Amino acid sequence: MICTVRDSTPADCRDIMRLIVGLAEYEKMPGEVKLTHKELEADGFSSSPFFKCLVAEVPEELQSREGHTIVGYGFYFFTYSTWKGRVIYMEDLYVMPEFRGKGIGKALMCRIAQIGLARGCVRMQFTVLDWNKPSLDFYSDQGAVNLTAAEGWQLMRFEGEALEKLAQATN
Repeated sequence: MICTVRDSTPADCRDIMRLIVGLAEYEKMPGEVKLTHKELEADGFSSSPFFKCLVAEVPEELQSREGHTIVGYGFYFFTYSTWKGRVIYMEDLYVMPEFRGKGIGKALMCRIAQIGLARGCVRMQFTVLDWNKPSLDFYSDQGAVNLTAAEGWQLMRFEGEALEKLAQATN
């Protein structure tokens, strides 16, 4: 393995933000990232964190062209299925393009799965854009099931004005 997968620290938040922006660019949504590294630090490293994050770090001699040693991340949190029980949700899995194909993404994903099993989770869930064939193929090759194709589940979201309007409704 060319990297070490470890729990992130507050000092990693700038690098994690850099990688989040890289993921947004890859997903053709670069203007959607509104989060700052300070918010990330507050939300992930408080006494009641909203998420957990792993980073993939390479030795100095393998650093990126720009001089980065943190080259990937896996962002996750815990949720619950009323039918099955504990669930680990993988929000993001990202590896810098120049480090793909070296087992880093799989190492991050496997570690998230190990964490989930250690915490009694019965499944790991995540979403993938429908056009992202390389990722869909990668996850399928690992044994993941596409729930939209298999069961017809559709991901829904309220945000912004719609969320505020919903929260103000009384019935």
